[in-house]
Amino acid sequence: MQKYQNHAKGLQARFIQYVQIDTQSDPLSPTVPSTMKQKDLAKVLVEQLIEIGINDAHLDEFGYVYATIPSNSDKQVPVICFCSHMDTSPDCSGTNVKPIIHTNYQGQDLVLPDDNTIILRMSEHPDLKDQIGNDVITASGTTLLGADNKAGVAEIMEAAAFLVQHPDIKHGTIKILFTPDEEIGRGVDKADLKKLGADFGYTIDGETLGSIEDETFSADGAVLTIYGVSTHPGFAKGKMESAIKILSDVISSLPSECLSPESTEGKEGFLHPVNISGSVEQAEARFIIRAFDDEELKANGELLDATVQNIIEDFPNATYELKITAQYRNMKKVLDQYPQVIANGIAAIERAGIKPKQQSIRGGTDGSRLSFMGLPCPNIFAGEHAFHGKQEWASIQDMEKAVETIINIALIWEEQAFV
Repeated sequence: MQKYQNHAKGLQARFIQYVQIDTQSDPLSPTVPSTMKQKDLAKVLVEQLIEIGINDAHLDEFGYVYATIPSNSDKQVPVICFCSHMDTSPDCSGTNVKPIIHTNYQGQDLVLPDDNTIILRMSEHPDLKDQIGNDVITASGTTLLGADNKAGVAEIMEAAAFLVQHPDIKHGTIKILFTPDEEIGRGVDKADLKKLGADFGYTIDGETLGSIEDETFSADGAVLTIYGVSTHPGFAKGKMESAIKILSDVISSLPSECLSPESTEGKEGFLHPVNISGSVEQAEARFIIRAFDDEELKANGELLDATVQNIIEDFPNATYELKITAQYRNMKKVLDQYPQVIANGIAAIERAGIKPKQQSIRGGTDGSRLSFMGLPCPNIFAGEHAFHGKQEWASIQDMEKAVETIINIALIWEEQAFV
């Protein structure tokens, strides 16, 4: 059997190409996908999949890419899907990304040239300790890199090309799914699982080498609208009730020593404002609410409501509206029912010569919702680090191991199947 090698730096070339295509999603957009530029990458991927020899690759109207690698086994192998998202985070610009390859990294500070105040230090990025001698990729200092999740996209593409080119590697039917809008919680809103036709899946969207994640946050989104009273500021005494100031009071009254991203870790959840807009008459804030336990998640939403009620009592003519919407739930509830999915992922990582790290993720993936939609789907490492910001980085060598893990997953499911 052929062993995967990154011939002619094909994986690196794919990744460099993909990150330079702006695919930032927009939480305020009502369209699907939320930004049409996500389709720019999707079209490239479809063209490349067809060039590989995957003839059914196509892009649908909602910006999803579907493709199939047919089985080459005589066994009845479960259909396995590999999934990554194409969009990048709204939190940091993804326009004009300039990837930089820091070859043979030796532990030095990485000063990014387009903004020399952006510096990657090993003391602040402890995973860099494991990258000595490797090739680290960053952006140039003015944008994110886009390794979240174009590392996963490139890895799936590279694994697909390898499997097609090496029919001696026996596998069942492999499905490929690339999604838009994962970063804004809509990644599988329009995914057609009947068309996909997979039994089990793996998102390739994790961080540290060797990690496999079977547990995520449960997540809600909240929109708080304050309706104030506006009048001429020169004659406002006893009349004006500023929605801006009321909203500011609400946010400043939320706990900062706990229930905040800046002060939580591990299994601790949070209540986090991500966007504010408005005027004296009307102001709005959007929140993300996170917890590993659904009851705790509900309590965090209730705390937000109680905080608003307490503040607005001092403003008799102001009113408010709070809408809390479910986004995704902790996928562990589903994955615990399918231990083979996790076991095969762990075995695939071990077969790549890596020590597996089964863990929870303080975030979510498309796999969170896919699991509850009937496609049990843990998350495998992609080698992305410090995502959603200008210090984002990835390691080519870690990405190569992710490709090898994907190939091993396909191989292991086939080995375990019966004729």
